[in-house]
Amino acid sequence: MKYYCTVTTTPDDLYLALEDFIRRLLSLAESDGMDVLIEMDLSFSHVRTLFCLAHIGEEIPINAIADRLGLSVAAAGRNVEQLVNLDLVERRESPDDRRVKLISLTDAGQKVAGQHLESKRASIRTFTQKLPAGQREDLHRSLTDILAGTTLRPSPQGKDSKENCI
Repeated sequence: MKYYCTVTTTPDDLYLALEDFIRRLLSLAESDGMDVLIEMDLSFSHVRTLFCLAHIGEEIPINAIADRLGLSVAAAGRNVEQLVNLDLVERRESPDDRRVKLISLTDAGQKVAGQHLESKRASIRTFTQKLPAGQREDLHRSLTDILAGTTLRPSPQGKDSKENCI
């Protein structure tokens, strides 16, 4: 007769394993994607502004960038000014109110953001290719089940109209 010991994974156990997994996976992806940003001598705040605009995908006023990134309007304006000087974003007057400056990515800004994202995707693809078949199947099955559920979906009553970028 065989005795099986069932081990119950606590939420804290899962949290620690998931945190370590995500940290390692993102660490692999991050090092590849940072080269272009380092070469351009962009600060963390500049990068956040750039990726916020890439995430939004349309022109927005400086005050909206400030709100989304938790910056003062003055700090957001300085970031935008430096990114304009690097030809990564463009600034234009709103057709409705000349006092409002609308900010969007230039083609060069879209390229930088896209390259960074693609380098992260390539690192994740490499990870999935190196994963042994059995672990790949188990991970795929678990993630598919989780994504099909409602745990990661926002609740309608908790939905905030203002979306943060990073």
